[in-house]
Amino acid sequence: QSLTEKPMKGMLTGPVTILQWSFVRDDQPRATTCRQIALALRDEVCDLEKAGIHVIQIDEPALREGLPLHQSEWQRYLDWAVESFQLSAAGVADSTQIHTHMCYSEFNDIIGAIAALDADVITIETSRSDMQLLDAFQDFAYPNEIGPGVYDIHTPNIPEVEWMVALMEKALEKIPAERLWVNPDCGLKTRGWAEVEPALANMVEAAEQLRQRYA
Repeated sequence: QSLTEKPMKGMLTGPVTILQWSFVRDDQPRATTCRQIALALRDEVCDLEKAGIHVIQIDEPALREGLPLHQSEWQRYLDWAVESFQLSAAGVADSTQIHTHMCYSEFNDIIGAIAALDADVITIETSRSDMQLLDAFQDFAYPNEIGPGVYDIHTPNIPEVEWMVALMEKALEKIPAERLWVNPDCGLKTRGWAEVEPALANMVEAAEQLRQRYA
């Protein structure tokens, strides 16, 4: 942030995802370990805020994959998973935005837990689903802001402005304009600069056109 006047987003992997993607100690409950991870992450989140970062993303792509095999145990898991996420974000001021991101999932059966995370913004992969994944958020009346992906980062294709605008038009049928963000599906590590730069330029142009149309 010290190198630019433009707002920067800090990004961290969330406590549940770190737990799911690690070799976890087995001498204490997983819920306890997750809360310990969350406390460590909270220090990182607070350090980012102190450094002038006012948008902090805590990714939880593994939230759904952590569900127990027996559905009768789901609620107990979701309770401590949500608590851990909230704990990791609990140290910042109200003026600091907390974002989260989730990869391709079926959200219908955990949408209540996603809402309980209380992230200011959730970004999700939707470009390949033609925005159908937003149905769960519409049906639940999800109260916070949503960034449905319009750039499929798993392919070298560079999406045209018109294509991204058309996708967002479909999103607008489900979510009000004032609660929508425009963003790629996911991180860009699989793509090269020759693909990323024109794709992001097109995405910015698409966002500008949408603002002029709906602001």
